Amino acid sequence: MSRIALVDDDRNILTSVSMTLEAEGFEVETYNDGQSALDAFNRRLPDMAVLDIKMPRMDGMDLLQRLRQKTNMPVIFLTSKDDEIDEVLGLRMGADDYVKKPFSQRLLVERIRALLRRQEAIATGDLPAADESKVLERGHLRMDPLRHAVTWKGRDVALTVTEFLLLQALAQRPGFVKSRDQLMDVAYDDQVYVDDRTIDSHVKRLRKKMRAVDPDFSAIETLYGIGYRYNEE
Repeated sequence: MSRIALVDDDRNILTSVSMTLEAEGFEVETYNDGQSALDAFNRRLPDMAVLDIKMPRMDGMDLLQRLRQKTNMPVIFLTSKDDEIDEVLGLRMGADDYVKKPFSQRLLVERIRALLRRQEAIATGDLPAADESKVLERGHLRMDPLRHAVTWKGRDVALTVTEFLLLQALAQRPGFVKSRDQLMDVAYDDQVYVDDRTIDSHVKRLRKKMRAVDPDFSAIETLYGIGYRYNEE
């Protein structure tokens, strides 16, 4: 049974969503502010967190930043329906997905299940193609799906589930272009729709992490209007 942490200062959302998730077979922990959630996570991490952005004591952005210093567990943001800045910023800070308020609880359940499936597939090596579970080496890059481990020039790079899958998809065929639609298929289930800027934000975050260990990193090339390409260095 997966443990889901739900963090939101709206008690109605905490009550209704936790009931829905429990009915779907999840164990749910609820918190009404970011600091309370962080205190609990420091004692024991859940399998996934669903975070509101605007909360008292510590907002969702600050909480995500603290979490990414210690874990790559999947995180979904709950965002205001008109606040696209929050969505993009959250993805660039390391969130795996976002759902706009007001939202369908069925949609949220689907997003949660999709992320957990992707995480489990990486952890077990149970991926669509047989060779995707093997260690991938491309020049300075080394990816071990079974350990969810990535190194660049021998230095560890901590990636989220989504970032790992995107880098793996690009690096498997150096020199070949992957469109945003193709990358969406890799990173998300068919029933989950995301727009172009979601993929772009993940790639920008991925580049930032790679450049943190190597300022000269340039292996991921943007082909404007087409997609992305991995160039082996």
